[in-house]
Amino acid sequence: MTIRTTLIATVLFGLSSVLLLAMPATAQEMDDHNTLTAEERANGWELLFDGETTEGWRGYNDNSFPETGWSVENGTLTIEGSDGGVSGSGGDIITTTKYDDFVLKLEWKISEGGNSGIFYRAIEQDDIAIYWSAPEMQVLDNANHPDANRGQNGNRKSASLYDLIPADPQTFTGHGEWQEVMIVAEDGHIEHWFNGEKVLEYEMWTQEWYQMIRNSKFQDHPEFGDAREGYIGLQDHGTTAHFRNIKIKEL
Repeated sequence: MTIRTTLIATVLFGLSSVLLLAMPATAQEMDDHNTLTAEERANGWELLFDGETTEGWRGYNDNSFPETGWSVENGTLTIEGSDGGVSGSGGDIITTTKYDDFVLKLEWKISEGGNSGIFYRAIEQDDIAIYWSAPEMQVLDNANHPDANRGQNGNRKSASLYDLIPADPQTFTGHGEWQEVMIVAEDGHIEHWFNGEKVLEYEMWTQEWYQMIRNSKFQDHPEFGDAREGYIGLQDHGTTAHFRNIKIKEL
C-alpha cells in the first residue's frame, strides 16, 4: 500500500458529508472549525488558517496581506466581491510557505454567480498573474456563472483542473452551501477530491502533460505547471467567496 493510498483512507474518514450553513452558526459550531484533532496533529497536519488572523498568508507578489477585500469574521476567511467580473477587491493571496508534496483540505462557499479558485505549486512572477504558473482547482457556482458552459466538457466547473480536465462526477451542491475539497500532490501524481469523491487525477511532467498544455490557453506560458514546489493560493475573481478549515499535511 502506498503512502498516498494509506493517507487517503485516513483522510476520507472525515470527509463523509457536506456542511451546510442554512442557519447562522452557533458558538459551539464555530469552535469546531479551524482546529486540529489530537490524531491530526500526531499525523503531521498543520492549520493554514487559524480562524482569527491572516497569519501565514500574504498577497501574491506582495510582502504583506492585502489591506482591503479580504477579511476574517466568525471563523471564515472571506474575499468580498467587487464589480462581479475579474477585477478583484483585494487581489489573490498565497501562503508564506512553499509546498511540494502534500495533502490539502479545506471548505469553501461561493456566492450566487461567484467564481474563485485554489492554486497549488504556484510561483511568483512580476507583472504575470498567478494562474499563468499554477494549476487551479476551480471554485464556481455552476448554475449561475457563465464559465460553467465554457471550455470543453465541463472543464471549468467546480473542482475541475481549470480549463484542462473536468471534474467527474460533478458533486457541487449549490451556491451558499459549504463544499469540502481535498488536493493530493505526491510527486507528479495529482488528485482532486470533491465532497468525499475523487473527481479527477492526472500525472504532471509527462509527455502527455506537456502536450495538453501546448494545446491549451496556457501554451504561451512554459512555466505553467512546471514547478516542483510552490505556494498555495486563493483567488480574488471579483465575487464573494468564503474559506475555512484550511489544513495541510506534507508528504
